[in-house]
This record gives sequence, C-alpha cells and structure tokens, in this order.
Amino acid sequence: MARRGSPARLVVALSVAALLAVFLVYVSIAGGGTPSLAPSELKGRAAEVTLAGKVVGPVRGKGRDGGLRFTLRDVKGTATVPVLYRDSVPDMFRVGRDVSLKGELKSGVFVGKPGTMITKCPSKYTAKKDT
Repeated sequence: MARRGSPARLVVALSVAALLAVFLVYVSIAGGGTPSLAPSELKGRAAEVTLAGKVVGPVRGKGRDGGLRFTLRDVKGTATVPVLYRDSVPDMFRVGRDVSLKGELKSGVFVGKPGTMITKCPSKYTAKKDT
C-alpha cells in the first residue's frame, strides 16, 4: 500500500522554492553588493564602494605601519584619487597594476577597508600580441 504525503508539505516546499527564486532574481538584478566605480565616478559618494583603477606612483609607506599611500587612476582615463590602505598588500601590487578595493571617500582620500585589495593579473586582462 502506497503512502500519500500531506498536501501541506507540498505547499510549504513550493512556497520556500518560490521565495528562493524571488531572492535569486532580486540579487541578480540589484547586484547584491557594493557598486564598483572608477576614480572619475567617485565624487559625491558617501557610502562604501568598490574602487577599481591603475596604481600610479609614488607609493609611500607600508600597509601595516601607518598605511600605504598611493594614487589610483582610471584604467582608461586621467582622473585620479589618493588612496590610504592599512593592511597587508598583495604580492603583485606595484605601480602600473590594476587593483580594486572596498572603502569610502573621506576628505578627498579614498580609505580602503582592510583585507579587500585585489590585484588583477595583467596577462589575463591584456590583448595578446600578434607574432
């Protein structure tokens, strides 16, 4: 004799599945995170954002001792913003590299949130040369 499941279980399971589907659609549309901006788009933003750009010199200080200070420029542009980052720095960090980090603009200086700096590998983001 086959056992029939309760219709209430089916209704609860379908309701949970529908809620999860709505949540996934919301996250995919709304982005589900902090907006990613270039230095030229940063002016007037008071909330936490992800800043992406190219490191330009000079680079001063150390991440753990008082903070690392450098300038970030638009990847394809000339707008710049000074950055202060107080944490360990990725091994690939250097002038000319593209980086992204979360933080806030405070008194004209972008203050990076510790543990959020990512250095992009240039070989993955540049066009291959024809030989």
